[in-house]
Amino acid sequence: MTESFDLIVIGAGPGGYVAAIRAAQLGLKTACIDKEKALGGTCLNSGCIPSKCLLHSSEMYADILHNAKAHGIEASPQVNFSQMMKRKGEVMSGLNRGIAALFKKNKVTSMTGAATFKDPHTLTVGGMEYSAKNFILATGSEPIPLPFLPFDEKTILSSTGALTLQEVPKKIIIVGAGIIGVELGSVYSRLGTEVHFVEFLDKICPTLDAAISKTLQQTLTKQGLTFHLSSKVASGEITKSGVTLLIEGGAFLRADKVLLAIGRRPYTQNLGLETVQIRPDKRGFIPIDANFRTTQPHIYAIGDLVDGPMLAHKASEEGYAVAELLAGKMPHIDYIAMPSVVYTHPEVGAVGLTEQEAKAKNIPIKIGQFPFKANSRARCVGDDLGFVKLIAHAQTQTLIGAHIISAHAGELIAEATLALQTGATAFDLAHSCYAHPTLSEALKEAALALIAQPIHS
Repeated sequence: MTESFDLIVIGAGPGGYVAAIRAAQLGLKTACIDKEKALGGTCLNSGCIPSKCLLHSSEMYADILHNAKAHGIEASPQVNFSQMMKRKGEVMSGLNRGIAALFKKNKVTSMTGAATFKDPHTLTVGGMEYSAKNFILATGSEPIPLPFLPFDEKTILSSTGALTLQEVPKKIIIVGAGIIGVELGSVYSRLGTEVHFVEFLDKICPTLDAAISKTLQQTLTKQGLTFHLSSKVASGEITKSGVTLLIEGGAFLRADKVLLAIGRRPYTQNLGLETVQIRPDKRGFIPIDANFRTTQPHIYAIGDLVDGPMLAHKASEEGYAVAELLAGKMPHIDYIAMPSVVYTHPEVGAVGLTEQEAKAKNIPIKIGQFPFKANSRARCVGDDLGFVKLIAHAQTQTLIGAHIISAHAGELIAEATLALQTGATAFDLAHSCYAHPTLSEALKEAALALIAQPIHS
């Protein structure tokens, strides 16, 4: 007998599990199916969470190694890489259990297995059939290999392989200097690996504001990372000692490992989409309407499966929104107020338009900047790299973009996100009272600079 649900969510990542929980809270009989037993999807199991664990652990080591002496602390730290990886696994396991507990608390039926559409209202999972009035596709994305360098997760690594190494490599080449690449490159560089990047474009993290990207590259270069920009890998060969890459133009690069971080693509394999006449576009994304409906109006798609930035929090917002839509509510997502973070050191937090995007749209703008070298808290803690850059409409002073490169920029960007979401102006930020001394005062000072009332600059 086929078990029936109001909603079945395929995928238990940050989009899928949030959608399932919210739908159940709204009274829908809900199931969530994932092909992996460990809930949380790529983000929790092979992406955001394990990478941030290693970023923090490696940053602690680097901070003690390079900065402790200035604070009057004598220390000689040693890396225990096995313990570092063990801690990462413990954090992941705890969060896995947390999602399972939330499913139980909210009466979401959780199933493990590969889900395939039999017909528009029926799925097969492990030989069993399940039907539903509505479905949400939330299967996420996967790393993209090079045609001549398929992943083996031993020498040619995806981000997944780079997060499960058993020892610190002596030298690694990272193809692609986007966010994933620079984060993982930072981890291993801090632990002693010689890190080289091969990037096709002429700058790193190309979606960032140009001034932020330039500063980040300069800072990472000072930390020992090497960037080969405007470069393309022509071919590669695995050898007994590692791997050799041929760069267009004739140069060779050799290393123990190669990490391919050239992007990700939607994961839609074996879902049986052809059975329900849902056809991904040329880039692999599933077309949807303004309410996340596919060509089958009762089948929705969210997160990395649809166009837009591949961010865990974007998927969560979309999953929450679809659940609300199914319950008759009218949610709204403001994609301009969708922040992104690069968890290097310093971190980068960004929301809204870059200066280049605003100019391309012919928006008249004013810009206010403030360096952390003039911020009291940053000087106290000895971490004063970076600056805040605020972009506002020239006539209305409404904030349209905020870009921060500094320690804890990922936390600081939340205030700017709220400002964009609520239509706040530079005047509003400038004339709010900030606790002193705090890093957040740099936003106030940048806003004061934007309205031509600077105090500390």
